[in-house]
Amino acid sequence: MDLYEYQARDLFAAHGVPVLPGAVANTPEEAKATAEKIGNQVVIKAQVKTGGRGKAGGVKLAQTPDEAAEKAEAILGLDIKGHITRRVLVAEASDIAEEYYFSFLLDRANRTFLAMASAEGGVEIEQLAVERPEALAKIPVDAINGVDKAKAVEILTAGKFPEKVIDEAADVVVKLWETFVSEDATLVEVNPLVRDPQDKIIALDGKVTLDENASFRQPGHEALVDKDAENPLEAKAKAKDLNYVKLDGEVGIIGNGAGLVMSTLDVVAYAGEKHGGVKPANFLDIGGGASAEVMAAGLDVILNDTDVKSVFVNVFGGITACDAVANGIVEALKILGDEATKPLVVRLDGNNVVEGRQILADANHPLVTVVDTMDNAADKAAELAAAGA
Repeated sequence: MDLYEYQARDLFAAHGVPVLPGAVANTPEEAKATAEKIGNQVVIKAQVKTGGRGKAGGVKLAQTPDEAAEKAEAILGLDIKGHITRRVLVAEASDIAEEYYFSFLLDRANRTFLAMASAEGGVEIEQLAVERPEALAKIPVDAINGVDKAKAVEILTAGKFPEKVIDEAADVVVKLWETFVSEDATLVEVNPLVRDPQDKIIALDGKVTLDENASFRQPGHEALVDKDAENPLEAKAKAKDLNYVKLDGEVGIIGNGAGLVMSTLDVVAYAGEKHGGVKPANFLDIGGGASAEVMAAGLDVILNDTDVKSVFVNVFGGITACDAVANGIVEALKILGDEATKPLVVRLDGNNVVEGRQILADANHPLVTVVDTMDNAADKAAELAAAGA
């Protein structure tokens, strides 16, 4: 889960990372009240989960509370790369002497944590990494040993931070590591991390991504979910404990196992090219337990997607045999009743495949078409989706 900047700022403050005074505002009046409380020049920043806010007019300075209200009114409702601004962060404006970059992230490729640091912050870090990779230090972090002050100094020195700020910046880095670990984050990024004219180090703009798989031990993270921006189908699937991601196609996908589902997406996209550009509508992995209840929950989510014109159920029987899956499909359709109105293409293979296909044949449901191979089933699902469009 990606956090808004104001949420990242609050998380930093809770762990002792130095940030500037500020608060989130949903209305111009709230922005004015926060500016009055701060009492100095403030910056009004659009809260959207995308970059390029400044260029889009989503970041403005205000000298007075009345001006803060005026600037907030101009930013609220602004469309920034398809993201509508519903709130702004009103924060004290900072005098900046120097800008740096720092982050901790999960390095999946190398199965470790990674610290990245550069004395050249305030720019697109991806661009810096491509154009001047030597300016960006990348230091592996051992998950057991973590980051103490000595390790922080090592990272900052590799990032070519000025010697006069390394000691104080190292204290901030240790607190950022504490934030990263204790909040179960996969990314904690500060860009820029700044030095002000008084040589104080401040986290000026933060980005945090939290690992939703750790939500069982982070009950407080539920409050950080933006219910207004959350896709209602994804929210519904989450409530049913389904591993679901909404896409922009027309063929609903249900499979057992992430690898199989990913392959199914590719096969449907390929098959859809000859049926008017039909594409997969979602990722949905029901895992190993394809019970009637799980299958019904998955179909309920997919069939309530108005973009979906057909559904492709692609299952390879392993621990859960094909006959159990077939029974799950039959019972799920009974549970859904009249709510099931879109054609289902089912491909079964693996353990007890003959029995599974026979169960579906005996049920003879008018919406279900059984196809023997993955390629043929994808083609049939794409064909049906195109016909229903």
